[in-house]
Amino acid sequence: MIRLHHVPLGRSFRVMWLMEELGLEYEVAYFSIRDGSMRSPDFLALSPAGRVPALDYHGETMVESGAILQILCERHPEPRLQPAPGEDGRARYLETLAYSETIGCLVENLNLNRVFLRNPEDASPVVIKLLTARLRGALRGAEALLSGDYVLPSGFSAADIMLSYGFELARYYVRMEEFPALMAYWERLKARPAYIAAKARDGEQDLYDCDFYPLPGEET
Repeated sequence: MIRLHHVPLGRSFRVMWLMEELGLEYEVAYFSIRDGSMRSPDFLALSPAGRVPALDYHGETMVESGAILQILCERHPEPRLQPAPGEDGRARYLETLAYSETIGCLVENLNLNRVFLRNPEDASPVVIKLLTARLRGALRGAEALLSGDYVLPSGFSAADIMLSYGFELARYYVRMEEFPALMAYWERLKARPAYIAAKARDGEQDLYDCDFYPLPGEET
């Protein structure tokens, strides 16, 4: 049995998408960041940091999306979605996995400042503007990671799942049309049948209450 502990639009979506690419059968246990369910003793026993994803994999529990993707790709080597040690593209693959969390950390800090503060007036406009500028710079860096249509010259890999998930969240803070190469890349990925299948199981997100958060002072 495989069960994914999942928050809609959370990092666990990366695992959901990969499992669709691998053709795995799995169950989904849905959680919300807002209702306290991720602080319950049962969930903390699975994920001590109280975060998703947590994956029950045939009696074994795994956490951290980047690690889970690597483990699943090793245990399900066909289709080949991860270069083996020593193969061409391995260094770029690992680099991209780590770089993806650079984008994720910037988005997480923007979420803390823009979404989770009980009193939005407590947020620092200067910090928000700095974080947004850094996120914009990280997205420019993501463009440099692409080799043609995907991260690796050999084609689609789990690195594309890791990297492009950041766009799902960055779009709430940055106008993605500023990055036409990333937009074209993202559109290619969103057309994949496995992405479409994962989106159908993702669930309704309750993190963001609007489609875009303009910079302080630029609200309309």
